[in-house]
Amino acid sequence: MASSALVAATYGLVRLAWGLHLPDMQDELRFDAGAAGAISSAASIAYCVGALAGFLLASRRARTLVLLAGATGAFGSIGMALAASTSALAPAAVLASAAAGLASPALVRIVQRGMRSSAVDRAQAVVNAGTGPGLVAAGLLALLLVPQWRLAWWAAAAVSVAAAAAVLLLDRPDAGGAEDVTGPHRANGALPPRDWFRSHRLVIAAALLAGAASAAVWNAGRALLADAGTAPQASVLAWVALGAGGLAVVPTAQLMSALAPRRAWSLSAAALTLSTLALVATPAWTPGSLAACFAFGWGYTAATGALIAWTAGVDRDRAASGTALLFVLLVLGQAIGAAAVGATVGALGYAAAFTAAAVIGATAAALGLVARVGPAVSG
Repeated sequence: MASSALVAATYGLVRLAWGLHLPDMQDELRFDAGAAGAISSAASIAYCVGALAGFLLASRRARTLVLLAGATGAFGSIGMALAASTSALAPAAVLASAAAGLASPALVRIVQRGMRSSAVDRAQAVVNAGTGPGLVAAGLLALLLVPQWRLAWWAAAAVSVAAAAAVLLLDRPDAGGAEDVTGPHRANGALPPRDWFRSHRLVIAAALLAGAASAAVWNAGRALLADAGTAPQASVLAWVALGAGGLAVVPTAQLMSALAPRRAWSLSAAALTLSTLALVATPAWTPGSLAACFAFGWGYTAATGALIAWTAGVDRDRAASGTALLFVLLVLGQAIGAAAVGATVGALGYAAAFTAAAVIGATAAALGLVARVGPAVSG
């Protein structure tokens, strides 16, 4: 529960809540879609830096990463709450986004050492699904506080601190409190061998493409609804639907874990793609937009869980490192996609941007149909 809460905080209340609060922040601080896309792109790069730190340190310093995740999430959120201009908001948003990147690989390692091996995959899926309740909480906060977006960032800071503290209190490190430095997970802190990258070539491409495809909804989803004339409360409810879809991954985790990871990937990426098209097709029809957001939330969260299972199936000893690297690529794709969406919306409108995102998502889904999970990589 504590690990899920940290995911809920760093992803749902902090990183992915940017798009939720974006219209209100733009109204007050007066910046356009291009600037919003640039900030989101920089924030995604900060996430990648955090996840790369996780790649290097997860096996030996998981607790340190958890501490840093709580701190960056809190200080970044406080900075956004206090921002009086776009130039003050931007660095705070970038700092806050690093929290999620730091948290993910650390939690993979903490779950691995705290669970029986037979229960690890399902536990990872449940922890990863913490994004869902985080998004629901962010949406409910926004409903209560609209247009007082600053208070929502204060709440995100408080939850980040509390969740990180709970993980640290409940974790039971190996060797009487020392972090791992030996055993099969020693490989997690080193660059994988060439065979690892060959075995991961299709999932690497899939993660990058899915990240780019998801950027439209995460960064411009609520702005799309607002542009179509949707009432502010209804557009916030759509964000709650995103979170509810992510939470729906929990009851479907057992079914998804029974599928081969590449099949689970194709199914979840297809849901992400179709829901992106559905959202831009009827943005002014509230029931349709809510259903599309629910499906997108499920597809995105299930896809990230499939990435974890996919890399673990290739090389379980490097599962934490594999997760970090794949999530880096996922969010690197979001960084590219966020900048492209901002530019495309300004030049061609929302329909063009979201349709292009769906085409990219369909390509990502198709890669799972041709992938073959290779044997575990040794060394």
